[in-house]
Amino acid sequence: MNPTRAAAEQRERPSPDADELRRIVLRAKTGDADAFAALYDRYVDLVYRYVYFRVGGHALAEDITSETFLRALRRIADFTWQGRDFGAWLVTIARNLVADHFKSGRYRMEVSTAEVLDTPMDGPHIPENAVVATMVSESVLRAVRDLNPEQQECVVLRFLHGMSLAETALIMGKKSGAIKALQFRAVRALARALPDDLN
Repeated sequence: MNPTRAAAEQRERPSPDADELRRIVLRAKTGDADAFAALYDRYVDLVYRYVYFRVGGHALAEDITSETFLRALRRIADFTWQGRDFGAWLVTIARNLVADHFKSGRYRMEVSTAEVLDTPMDGPHIPENAVVATMVSESVLRAVRDLNPEQQECVVLRFLHGMSLAETALIMGKKSGAIKALQFRAVRALARALPDDLN
């Protein structure tokens, strides 16, 4: 599935209300394995997509996603609501693990567009649409990869994963105003980098 389409579908899915989510987290904090499993089911795709876009490999993304949930399980007793969404807390853990991975110095952040993109189709039996959509997606992803690391992360969180300004600010450790400015600069850089027919 196309990552942008997946993010849109994630936003469209009905989510349990905030009170129900709090109850699940509180149960997980007391050691309820079923509650933690429910949180895992709800957020594993979000975490995996974030990690996969950053590392570009399926096996490594799975390893880091697993480690994210393992760390979350160990630290869930320390989780507090203070304006945080549980998904943003998980992505923050994943972000730190990805940073640790690349700090080892042996790895480059690279994304294979062939691996990231499933063939998006406007219609299941219209190959021309699939080819055009894939070319557009590849151009956009190539342009995103050419952004500086902060702009790239902002675009990925805001547009690929559908995070709010507040969630993106929390994950990136910045104020919402700084994220707005970063997003503005990133979108302008993307507009300059994309071919004229995609603007």
